[in-house]
Amino acid sequence: TLQTNKVKQALEWADLIHSLDRPSLLQELVKQAERRGRPVDALVQVNVSGEASKHGLPPGDLEPFLRQVAQQRWVRVRGLMTMAPLSDNPEDARPHFRRLRELRDQMQALGLEGVTMEHLSMGMSGDYEVAVEEGATLVRVGTAIFGPRD
Repeated sequence: TLQTNKVKQALEWADLIHSLDRPSLLQELVKQAERRGRPVDALVQVNVSGEASKHGLPPGDLEPFLRQVAQQRWVRVRGLMTMAPLSDNPEDARPHFRRLRELRDQMQALGLEGVTMEHLSMGMSGDYEVAVEEGATLVRVGTAIFGPRD
């Protein structure tokens, strides 16, 4: 998750914030985007698994949060992101990825200003194939590319 005190630094390098997950972060992104004079693109992180160890909005909070985003012009939501529970079986992630896709479809149907849903960021090295089957447009495959961490 992105700490609010790191937003200014992150915006110097990032084209897309992948972990918008709370109103305080939204407000800091708005503040920094306004200061810079250009909008920020972000993905809203949703905790579809309900795991306490995962960050993200509970699914039931997503629509009110997106309505809050739509009331300002400096942060544009480009999609959703989630982290599935860790498992040795990639199929265990499928219901979580499917749930995020369903949420995306529901939120897209609202037609909110500044909220488009072209991206679904989900899946890592162990389950990215399942994620792509469920509609992922962005995957995190660091281990598959760089190998395990030391």
